[in-house]
Amino acid sequence: MAHRYKVREIAQQSGLSEATVDRVLHDRPGVRANTRAEVQQAISDLDKQRSQLRLNGRKFLFDVVMQTPARFSAEFRAALEAELPMLAPAAVRCRFHFRETESVAAMVDTLGKFTARGSHGVIVKAPDDPDVVAAIDRLVDLGIPVVTYVTDVPASKRLDYVGIDNRAAGATAAYLVDSWLGDSDASVLIILTSNIFRNEGEREIGFRSTLRSLGGEQGDANRRRVVEITDSEGLDETVEKLVDAALSAHPDIEAVYSIGGGNTGAVRAFERAGRRCRVFVAHDLDSDNRPLLRSGALSAVLHHDLRADARRACRLLMQAGGGLDGMVDERSQIHVVTRFNTPA
Repeated sequence: MAHRYKVREIAQQSGLSEATVDRVLHDRPGVRANTRAEVQQAISDLDKQRSQLRLNGRKFLFDVVMQTPARFSAEFRAALEAELPMLAPAAVRCRFHFRETESVAAMVDTLGKFTARGSHGVIVKAPDDPDVVAAIDRLVDLGIPVVTYVTDVPASKRLDYVGIDNRAAGATAAYLVDSWLGDSDASVLIILTSNIFRNEGEREIGFRSTLRSLGGEQGDANRRRVVEITDSEGLDETVEKLVDAALSAHPDIEAVYSIGGGNTGAVRAFERAGRRCRVFVAHDLDSDNRPLLRSGALSAVLHHDLRADARRACRLLMQAGGGLDGMVDERSQIHVVTRFNTPA
């Protein structure tokens, strides 16, 4: 049984005798299974205590860089700030750099500032662009670990990606839309923020491929069309205008999969046109989507635990800084939320 502790330490932690611990560690016969489990648990507890001691007095300063609508960045900031006290005994502080709209050049400039200012780690939601890849790589080469959030930049030297499986999210949305539309051959409108974010492309691929497999998009069961609008930046005013135009051009649109947001604008467009939206699936349980969900304007929201995301991102950066031992790699879970199971 692998360990780094004296027999006396393990015995004290487990409440067993040193002789019993010694028999377990050397795999001698005549030891019950539950006794072996107690020794293993004691070693695990000692590992955790060692990590806690290593964090005493440690200070971390992380930078959070996001190009996203304010409603989402506000939700993530609140989640992260709620988690920071839970990272004790280390003291963790964060600086926030949020923009609703930002060019690739501006994102690269923001990331470049940390090379001179210094940072213990960066959490970034950025376009998957070669210049962004190069900017992330420069930070990593200087010893500043980077975690991508919500949308990945996999060609970079980033430490890890934190967030949901975006293809699975798109597939889930397709299943919900197809199930609720049933035998109807109504068209589906996809709303994108832009085509520069990898997560949105992955969600769209997951949606289209699953809809085809279910017979929805040019499939055998019916020939349900998918109409796409993009370059909305997730802003209500822009989305409203784009949805207005889409509804005028396609009188058979009766469902929406909103990948990029701006859902209040989309709902207004349907109302002004006097059109019924039979199914509306969106992402993130934010301040805009909660009232829309309660009113029935949204059928379902695909949500994930932002606090769990924030905790994992910080712990990954702390691990890279030598503050924590290894962690289990896992993606955020996708939750289907309706007005009947909306969490407080």
